[in-house]
Amino acid sequence: MFEQLENLEKRYQELEHLLASYETISDQKQYMKYAKEMSDSKEAVFLFREHKKISEEINDLEVVLKEKHDEEFIDLVNKELEDFKIKKQDLENKLRSILLGEDKDIGRDAIVEIRQGTGGDEAGLFASDLYRMYTKYAAKKDWTVESMSSSVNELGGTKEVVFSVKGKGAFKRLKFESGVHRVQRVPATEAQGRIHTSTATVAVLREPEEVDIAIEPKDLRVDTYRSSGPGGQHMQKTDSAVRITHIPTGVVVACQDERSQIKNKNKAMRVLRARILDMREQAEFKKLSQERKSQIGTGDRSEKIRTYNFPDRRVTDHRINFTTHQLESVLEGDLDEIFEALLKVEQEKKNE
Repeated sequence: MFEQLENLEKRYQELEHLLASYETISDQKQYMKYAKEMSDSKEAVFLFREHKKISEEINDLEVVLKEKHDEEFIDLVNKELEDFKIKKQDLENKLRSILLGEDKDIGRDAIVEIRQGTGGDEAGLFASDLYRMYTKYAAKKDWTVESMSSSVNELGGTKEVVFSVKGKGAFKRLKFESGVHRVQRVPATEAQGRIHTSTATVAVLREPEEVDIAIEPKDLRVDTYRSSGPGGQHMQKTDSAVRITHIPTGVVVACQDERSQIKNKNKAMRVLRARILDMREQAEFKKLSQERKSQIGTGDRSEKIRTYNFPDRRVTDHRINFTTHQLESVLEGDLDEIFEALLKVEQEKKNE
């Protein structure tokens, strides 16, 4: 660990010189890249420097103890030495967590996409339930939810909804939700009371900053069109809806929820960046198959991750064999018990 930290500190010092150089200052893209790398490593470097200072203090105190002093003075030194050792251990725990990647997602926001899966209109109603569940959970965490785009089916259920979640720990926790969610219940449209199984898919993307991923304007095709939706006084009379195609990857994002074309375009670009970054990360996970197996919530998006069983009031997360019979509470946004269990298993896997 300490060899890794020494290398990190050397790189940090190198970045300080690079950011002060004329060549870097004159190249805005390179400057932003170096600045982000420096910012990402700053916490670990500063904690490591504090660790080195405390280690020196401990060494000095241990030298003092070897010399002859009265008993009262030795007691004072031992007490100070004990305090320093506790601080040192605390710093080592924090540094180990950072190097393991435990804290890298704490400050990240998320973009969440929910789509109805198998089960027709009932699947759309279930997708709506999931959207409500996440917005309820976000409210409990004082996170900010912003709608990006949405479409509904004939029963008013959700065909697709995309929204951003901003707040400390948003991506760190919500990343576990990526995958297929299954519901087992009697649909409102079922006259004979038979239990049906429907699904909805969830994708949680890390919202990148602009410096995380560069998109060239020449690689984009931007189309505008008239939004579809309710008529009356709010009927769209201008081409405010925006569809953006990233030509190199073929990723297409459409946004029509706002009445402003500029706002729709900005939202579409945010989703586009997140999807392209996610594609790159998914490609890396496929290359590093062993590492991918140790991840929870970043693997195969077609994997069935959780079942919501209404007759038994049961919610089961299949990845960690976790079951709770508090179905109603979960759907009201009480997800912390599930997330804490997932975080615990994730940390155990990292420590293996």
